[in-house]
Amino acid sequence: MKTSLDLKEIDLLRNFPELTPIYRESHDSKQIKVFNREIEDCRNYLSANRRDFYKVLMITGGDGIFTLGLNKYMIDKPTMIFIHPNDIISWQKTSGESAGYYLLFKKDFINHHPMLKATIERLALFNDKSKSMVCVEEKDLPGFIRLWESMYNEQENQLGEDAIQAYIQLLMIDSARMSKFLIPESAGEDYDHIHRFFGLLEEEVSHINYEKPIKLRTAQEFAVSLGLHPNYLNRILKKRTGQNVSTHIKGRLLDECKALLLQTTWTLEQISYAVGFSDQPNFNFFFKKNTGLTPNAYRKGVLQ
Repeated sequence: MKTSLDLKEIDLLRNFPELTPIYRESHDSKQIKVFNREIEDCRNYLSANRRDFYKVLMITGGDGIFTLGLNKYMIDKPTMIFIHPNDIISWQKTSGESAGYYLLFKKDFINHHPMLKATIERLALFNDKSKSMVCVEEKDLPGFIRLWESMYNEQENQLGEDAIQAYIQLLMIDSARMSKFLIPESAGEDYDHIHRFFGLLEEEVSHINYEKPIKLRTAQEFAVSLGLHPNYLNRILKKRTGQNVSTHIKGRLLDECKALLLQTTWTLEQISYAVGFSDQPNFNFFFKKNTGLTPNAYRKGVLQ
């Protein structure tokens, strides 16, 4: 019987803390983790998809602009946000001190809790984008804060995960009951192009296999596929994310190379071909230049 390591394709980039994404929330081996936004760094970010966890975010302090897909929201009051693993999001804080909470839970966590899974499917807060942004009334805020405080404090308890999944259901039920969903603005043409770029980048890397290499690797190739001038695509990505097209492509390819080295038994030649290098020496040079280790040394060092 074939295992996942024997497959020609890799279906999901696993969570390795040392990878170099555009933005990735820290999420260790735990199935679920709750964070206090006053303690954790709430920096500006743009996050591409292909995460393996769901995110619920409650903003109670710190105004800003939040984009979910192609929709833009001006956050200046308490807001609950339900984020699916495939959502492309961005956050730009404009004023005030950050406050609130957020939690991350992996897809496997849902499978271990059938009632939570049923509630997620029934209320559709993660899947129906018209329901993903919930405005919290001031009169309801204390109740929500108590729920979040309970989840935060349960993390270290022996049965904490069971308790937290029950609190998440209450959180979703109360959010859906209010039905006060934020009305989005258009995120604008820049975000439309950025969304399409990250979507195309993910489409390319998500089907990597060692018989058919990726087709797009350069800024020029991505720009042509999107019907944009390379200079324009570079400019809007640099403006919105702080990195140009080539840097984003290089970072994603490097992430994928690391995942392939750790999660598969593919040879270095197969991996180098899959990610678009003409020969293994070029792949070795690329990997060592960006990590300080050869691909073989990286694989041996991490897996030992």
